[in-house]
Amino acid sequence: MRYSNKSTDKELIQGCRKGDRLAQKHLYEKYYGRMYGIAMRYTKNQEEALDILNTSFLKVFTSLDKYKDSNNLAGWIAKIVFNSAIDHVRRNTKYKQVINYNIERDGAVHNGSLQQLQAEDLYRLIQRLPNASRSVFNLYVVDGYKHKEIAEMLGISVGTSKWHLANARKELRALLEQQKRYEAAR
Repeated sequence: MRYSNKSTDKELIQGCRKGDRLAQKHLYEKYYGRMYGIAMRYTKNQEEALDILNTSFLKVFTSLDKYKDSNNLAGWIAKIVFNSAIDHVRRNTKYKQVINYNIERDGAVHNGSLQQLQAEDLYRLIQRLPNASRSVFNLYVVDGYKHKEIAEMLGISVGTSKWHLANARKELRALLEQQKRYEAAR
């Protein structure tokens, strides 16, 4: 069979299970953009995100026999990318263990400030957060995990997870203010 960008998931899966390189290429290209976004949430640069993405697709291609044709291939691949990203974060991030669990409650980032930013601008600001705080922020705010789950995933304490979330919010507030001053000066 000849595979193309018009091939269905089912056709591409069959080809990938047979080790067909063209089917693998088209499956990769079909899901690249969406999965790249997941990988970028947990990294500081494109290079790291591509490493995660390539590792993930290698896992996809070697694990397709475990995929139960459930019509949710994107979800299955996304889970593999997410788990690869978390593994990457665990390997490459040093978490500051927080002893003082009385976390100062900072004010929330104001929605008015957020509404003025484009999604891309906000994404760039999140990318500028320190690795550990960015990871906890994404897991908590973007992916909806609880601190206990984050602590288990990353091998840290619940208090450390809470500290990193508070730190991410504080850093984002500072970055938002900096952005606001920059735009006012222009």
